[in-house]
Amino acid sequence: MDEQRSFLETYTPRNIGWEIANRLRPIFTRLRSMLDARRRAARYDGRHAADVGSFYDVHHEAFMSVYGPVIQAMRTVDLEHLLDYQIERMGLTAGQVVLDAGCGVCAPAVHFARRVDVHIDAITASPTQAADARNRIHRAGLDDRVTVVDGDYHRLSDYYDEEHYDLIYFLESFGHSRAKPYLLDMCWRMLRPGGSLYIKDLFQRVAPDRRQAQRIAFEIRKINEAYHYDVANLNEILDVVRRRGFYLESLQSVDLDLDAFEGLAISNEFQELTGIAPIGDWDTYVFPVDFFELRCRKPAFDLSARPDRHFLQNQAAMQAESGS
Repeated sequence: MDEQRSFLETYTPRNIGWEIANRLRPIFTRLRSMLDARRRAARYDGRHAADVGSFYDVHHEAFMSVYGPVIQAMRTVDLEHLLDYQIERMGLTAGQVVLDAGCGVCAPAVHFARRVDVHIDAITASPTQAADARNRIHRAGLDDRVTVVDGDYHRLSDYYDEEHYDLIYFLESFGHSRAKPYLLDMCWRMLRPGGSLYIKDLFQRVAPDRRQAQRIAFEIRKINEAYHYDVANLNEILDVVRRRGFYLESLQSVDLDLDAFEGLAISNEFQELTGIAPIGDWDTYVFPVDFFELRCRKPAFDLSARPDRHFLQNQAAMQAESGS
């Protein structure tokens, strides 16, 4: 007959320590998440959104004169080609409820609603853009499918219901945020489980050497100061997105046909017209940004019960969506 084992023989101090740690880990994880959210909220300053809105109010006519109603630097000569490309890249499908974050005068939103039969809520920090957008929406006969407010996209829950959207997109508007982790938290709250986030924007170029890195940093400071921007670091954004719980569906450079590409001279026209951030010396100029498209998804289900299957979430999401 086996001798009866004592408590400390059965449950060693090491085992007891592991058990306590395992039971406390979810509590500490929640506390850390709450503290991280508070730190991100502390870095958010609503005055910057007001400054962005004022910038677009002041330069509205210049933007319309140079860019027209589609205010994107990376574009095609035929703007419908660009917007149709974005429909495909975003995965827009009929019946979706969509949020355009940083909508400008809503020319893309109007095009998308016409082409795909989606409902779009749009937000801009500029009252002048919002008024222009309402006129365009009304003339297009889309008052029931595209709505616009002038407000701060960091405060989306002040205007709209949470977990309401199938898709949130940023078309060269994400960079106007100087509190991107806070903004991405807000996007998470506004997306329904299974909803997608699409960002097409400028990101800091990675330099091959120190000299070019200094030139790039100089040019990015000019962009940020002149346009009330904050050109993002791609690696930092990927870390924030993945830490928040999104999973990455795709990341690529903007894949426009070379023959259709308009070129970036339009930005130079705007600089010459307004005097904003002119390029003084083309001989030493180093192009400071890359244009990327990032698409990620809020999981439709909770993977915490089987974290060993985290790498299968793409396939599981596709199965759930297809009903198989």
